Amino acid sequence: MTGNPAFRRVVITGAGSVNPLASDVPGTFAALSEGRVAIGALDLPDLDRLSIRIGAPVRSWQPDAYFTRQEQALYDRAVQFAVVAARQAVTQSALVLGSDEGFRAGVVLGTGGGGSTTTDEAYRAVYAEGRSRVHPFTVPRLMPNAAAAHLAMNHGLRGPSFTVSTACASSNHAMGLAFQMVRSGAAPVMLTGGAEATLSFGGIKAWEGLRVLSPDGCRPFCASRNGLVQGEGAAIFVFEERDRAVGRGAPILAEVVGFAMTSDAADIVLPDPEGARRAMAGALVDAGLPPDTVGYVNAHGTGTTANDRSESLAIRAVFGPNPPPVSATKSMHGHLLGAAGAVELLAVLLALGEGVIAPTAGWRAPDPECGLDVVPNVARRVGVEVALSNAFGFGGMNACLALRKA
Repeated sequence: MTGNPAFRRVVITGAGSVNPLASDVPGTFAALSEGRVAIGALDLPDLDRLSIRIGAPVRSWQPDAYFTRQEQALYDRAVQFAVVAARQAVTQSALVLGSDEGFRAGVVLGTGGGGSTTTDEAYRAVYAEGRSRVHPFTVPRLMPNAAAAHLAMNHGLRGPSFTVSTACASSNHAMGLAFQMVRSGAAPVMLTGGAEATLSFGGIKAWEGLRVLSPDGCRPFCASRNGLVQGEGAAIFVFEERDRAVGRGAPILAEVVGFAMTSDAADIVLPDPEGARRAMAGALVDAGLPPDTVGYVNAHGTGTTANDRSESLAIRAVFGPNPPPVSATKSMHGHLLGAAGAVELLAVLLALGEGVIAPTAGWRAPDPECGLDVVPNVARRVGVEVALSNAFGFGGMNACLALRKA
């Protein structure tokens, strides 16, 4: 528990993001506050062969504005998002590492598909176009740990650096592990978050097979919901020992106070509300906080029938008949899969830092089996001292973070 004197307090001193709503955090905060929806028509090769033709891409992305040609040869689209987001986070944090600290500081990132765009391009080149060769950096571009490796190299992080891949819980698992490393004293600073870019023909075709994609929009917890919408992007944060941050006058965006992860051990795709319940309850126990201190829950809220009902059951089991406000921002920026929890943590920072709870956009009518205050369609201004952020993934992987206002 956070009150344990052997544990260090952990704060967030920098945040950066490239996502469908905006290419930085201030723009993302503005979009979330306005309830702006970034879901729209896709423009992809062979679009006519897809039955799902909407998504939430990072539109008008210009790699030339950020990278040299040599860097672009090495960076998959997901890595590009992560590198830019990390630059923003480190700049806001004004992070400088001492010579010894660089050997202990590290990076833990989450991703579901790794360099999915590179994989798709390589398969297209070999199988569709009949080429005999692929780009010589295909493997370094597509490997799931590529983003973590480049962040470590770019920022001199010579401590623990690795990637977590647990489907849609990936970035919450990554951030939870980073939190535990800083809290234990294993690292003074960690870069953490997630990155994903699966909006390619192959990526969408694979998800079409699951029959969980919506053809017309993402409406979590709504009676009319009919599936999720894929998005892409990244969010990266600086997690740092609180005393270190205070000592150097760094901005403190929020304090991370608890984390828990559980496994349903039940079904490869269908969620079990008990697993989600244990994750939320465990994060509160880890934080040493009772449920009635929580003022906001950022839901996993995918817009599928099974997830939203299961998560609603879990939330009511933790908080009783009157849960705090709950919102699902996937309704605006889409489902970023392994990067979902990282981008959604921005909504938590918005609630804690500016007292604005982002809405669940596109909501039309209540589902009586959900029974939550989902902050429908319009953001709500209210003071929030403690918030939870949920992320659940196929395979029954659950991860919940608890944060407190700075």
